[in-house]
This record gives sequence, structure tokens and C-alpha cells, in this order.
Amino acid sequence: MKGDDIVNRLLDQAMTCLNLASRLESSPAGRHIARQLIRCATSTGANYEEGRSAESPADFIHKIGIAAKEQRETLWWLRVIERGKVASCQDLDRSIDEPNHLVAIRVASPRTARQRANRPRRLDGSDRQ
Repeated sequence: MKGDDIVNRLLDQAMTCLNLASRLESSPAGRHIARQLIRCATSTGANYEEGRSAESPADFIHKIGIAAKEQRETLWWLRVIERGKVASCQDLDRSIDEPNHLVAIRVASPRTARQRANRPRRLDGSDRQ
């Protein structure tokens, strides 16, 4: 999947989570969950974008790894909402499914980058095998 496609999916997910957070109960628990969900759902895309402009393979791996952690946290808070029934959202299953797919994509990205970084270089400077 291309970087721009992932960015658009992350942006869509952030908007979905922002909308969901605005529908959470105004209880102390609902406000806490809303703040946590907003922080991690929006930081996922921001960290991914930082990774796309990384200064080195190690920097890329680090930033994409942070994005994956934030994505997992997003998934956690969505599951808390689902289990605690603190919001009425007919699309909650779909909201949870998308972060699962995005986590898998971002977990694979640093792994691929590590493999490329550890691969021996050819004499002509290319990194093809």
C-alpha cells in the first residue's frame, strides 16, 4: 500500500475517532476516554507523516514504530468504548476493524525497512537482490 493511501486512511480514522469522542458520555470516564482517544488517534497519522520524511532508515523505523504504538492505543480505547458501552455508535465494529488493518500495515513497514537496512549492498550501489 502506498504512503498517500495510508495517510488518507489514517486521516479518515482520526476524523471517525474525533466524531466518536464528541458523542461519548459527559461523565468523568467518558471525558477521560474521549481525551485519550483524541490524543492517540490524531497522533498516529502525525507520527506516520514524520516517518515518511525520516532522515535515515533508523529514524524511519523509530517513527513508524511510534505510529504503530499509537495505533494500538487507539484500538485499545475503541475496545474500552465497545465493552463499556459508553457511546452509542452503530459503526463501532468498523471503527475497530480499521485500526486492526492499519496496525498490521505499520508493523510490517519497520520490519521491511530493517530487512532492507541489513541487506548487503551491491557494488553498483543499488540495494536490489
